[in-house]
Amino acid sequence: MTFPVAEATAGPRALLWNTMGGYRVSEGVRRVIIALFATIAGVVVVSAILSLTGQPGSAWWVAATGVFCAAALNVCWVRLGPERHRSPVVSLPILVLPVLYTVVSPLAAAGAIVLGVLLIVLVRSRRVDVALYSAGLAGTGSAAAVAVLAGATAFGLPSYLAAGCAGAAYVALVAIIEYLRMVLVRPIANRTGPLIAPARLALMVLGCALLSALVVVFHDAGLAVSRDPIVFVIATLLAFTLAGVGIKLIGRVVTMRSRLTGLITGAAALGAAGREDISAGRVQSGPEDDAEATSRVLALLHEAVRTTIGVEYVAVRDHAARVGEISAPILLSESDTRFVVAGREPMGGVFTADDRSALNALARAAELAMSAHYNIGGLTARANTDPLTGLPNYRAFQTALANINDHRDYSEALAVLFLDLDDFKRLNDRHGHQSGDDLLRELGRRLRMVVRPSDVVARVGGDEFVVILTHLASLGEAKEIAERILETSVQPLTLGSSSYTPTLSIGLAYSAHRETDVSQLVQDADRAMLAIKKSRRRGGPANESSINISSHRSSQINDIIAHAIDEDLLELAFQPIVSLVTGQIWAFEALVRYNDPVLGPLSPPSIVEKAKGLGRMDALTRQVAVKAMAAAADFRLVEPRVTCMAINVEAGQIVPDRVGTFMEDLAGRYPGISLCLELNERSVARVTPAIRSQADRLRDLGLLIALDDYGSQDSSVDALVRMPMDILKIDRSLVDDLDDIRQREVLTALQGFGDNLEYSMIVEGVENEAMVRHLAAIGIRSAQGFHYGVPESFEKTLSRLERYGAAAVVPAGDLPIGPTVGAETPAAAPAT
Repeated sequence: MTFPVAEATAGPRALLWNTMGGYRVSEGVRRVIIALFATIAGVVVVSAILSLTGQPGSAWWVAATGVFCAAALNVCWVRLGPERHRSPVVSLPILVLPVLYTVVSPLAAAGAIVLGVLLIVLVRSRRVDVALYSAGLAGTGSAAAVAVLAGATAFGLPSYLAAGCAGAAYVALVAIIEYLRMVLVRPIANRTGPLIAPARLALMVLGCALLSALVVVFHDAGLAVSRDPIVFVIATLLAFTLAGVGIKLIGRVVTMRSRLTGLITGAAALGAAGREDISAGRVQSGPEDDAEATSRVLALLHEAVRTTIGVEYVAVRDHAARVGEISAPILLSESDTRFVVAGREPMGGVFTADDRSALNALARAAELAMSAHYNIGGLTARANTDPLTGLPNYRAFQTALANINDHRDYSEALAVLFLDLDDFKRLNDRHGHQSGDDLLRELGRRLRMVVRPSDVVARVGGDEFVVILTHLASLGEAKEIAERILETSVQPLTLGSSSYTPTLSIGLAYSAHRETDVSQLVQDADRAMLAIKKSRRRGGPANESSINISSHRSSQINDIIAHAIDEDLLELAFQPIVSLVTGQIWAFEALVRYNDPVLGPLSPPSIVEKAKGLGRMDALTRQVAVKAMAAAADFRLVEPRVTCMAINVEAGQIVPDRVGTFMEDLAGRYPGISLCLELNERSVARVTPAIRSQADRLRDLGLLIALDDYGSQDSSVDALVRMPMDILKIDRSLVDDLDDIRQREVLTALQGFGDNLEYSMIVEGVENEAMVRHLAAIGIRSAQGFHYGVPESFEKTLSRLERYGAAAVVPAGDLPIGPTVGAETPAAAPAT
């Protein structure tokens, strides 16, 4: 198992050059490249030794010190790209060149650098190919630096400028070679940033130039007063090396802090994985669920390893790490032990003991997360399984039936069979409980054998079973399957030394369409089964198994509301929203209504709930919005002070692929009217970052966002900041007794919140002038309620505007001032 970058499959020698997920250069090319850089390193070192032959012992001591300092400075490397351990790096052994150059020959100075790099890389990586490449790379860069230094000196540049040019040339050449290697020879898969950041490269070139110049300035200044030049040269080398190592140690502290942060974050994410499974209801017991959970944990582990340690790839393999990798064992299940293997670009730094410790810690955290899933999954399985038959129990049956009903197409039928084993108590009394248990186990086996893979069989009581038949096309198909179940189940079986023929009573309830209350289907199937047993008690066939089909059909109201939405038959009522400052209407709220020719007026909450169950909520909302904005345009022609139309929307609906884009386009067609989307507080409790982002976008486009029903149920201050909004609508439950000082204080506090958080407040449920005076005294500026008018049809609302304009209150008797048929009631407040 490998994720998300591919596993390295080549041997240790080829690992340096193999791409991760890209093409692979040939072994011959790899060998040529290794040989080329090894030759460069060898030539430089041999030439250095030859140049030192015949020199005094002090020159050898200086060269040896240079080897040591170059090795130490090679540990101090800088990453040139934004990605940790996936970008070219440059170290600074070249800083010893300007000092060595004053005592030994240029070749000896370059050789000391190459030898120092070769030894330190070999010790740290324990890989000859990597050490030879690194030494050859340092030799190439040093040769270029020596050439630049000699040329600059020949042109008469001061020694410190010449050294600066040499340092800059070294960094530039090494960076170019490393870039070409990583682009042409070893591309890194899944890179998210550039190989080299120009700003980093420029800073590194300039920094190396300045440091090289500083070394020369320090050396020249000290040499003028030193009594022993050789000792001073050695002291200078050691001083700058110690400074470089000190800077590296500071960087190591920063790295350790970053590693600790990554380790804590990764462990926390892995630990939360099991809890998220539980809260999301994903903890099950099947192989597919376990595989999904394992995949999810391993993906988290990969991210944690990548950010904590810094790697090129992470893989889960059957074997431990190869050369250049680190690994940690991980127990995926009780019998499946694998290894988490992390690999790094070979030139990006060797793995340390801290890296190994971090990988082991993260692997243990992943093990605990998977163990928690399996343990909780086992508990969940036992809680949902009948221990005798191994079938789902009543709790699992209820969950399955609800899920099947909720996720089926509106026209997809299902049926529930309620099965009861007759005379089971007599069987237990005559043959013993062991025989009864054997019978129940055999009946469960037969039921599982005869149903289709998509059907569900459960044991819900002592001798009662249920079967959910899915994907049905007709009642006839359901009856045919039920008859097949009956025929199989009542075959004779042997209990102990005697033969027994079961007698079953089966009640069948058929549902042609999605149910809004699926429990009613179970009750109807149960009643149909009990009718058979009652018939037997009244003289019916006592030993004959039979099936009784319930008269249940999907609720008539489902078909009525589906038809009303599909045919665009819904109507709207409009209730005014007024300004307490001006005493004028400035907006209306549109409320859905439907009057069925047979059933009469349907309650708005039932319309909304049925629309949700039928999968037509978005269609209903779009229809309401179109009619509401068209009505608002007509209202504004009569009364220009009406500038806003509010409609009710669930928070989850405003995303673009539901009604968000539709609302944007609709609002754009009415530039003079503000479209306000009222989100009820219950839906805001489940808001996601995507919904919040969409709310901000809609507000930027000129739509208004309102939080409706604040104060109903379990309101909290958290709701005020969870969702971006322009308007807070106060539920009538917070203003039903404004003589109570506590209610007035709550409104005052909310008004203060509104002023600070820059949203307006509208108080709903205003029913008389006394409430208006209380609200005005508090500072409330907008209100809505029966005092200003009940929800009325488009025609009546237009007539009111024509007669009284935007007046908030009309003369008594001219318009209804209390609840009427179809008016908004407290129960209907959340309705669209």
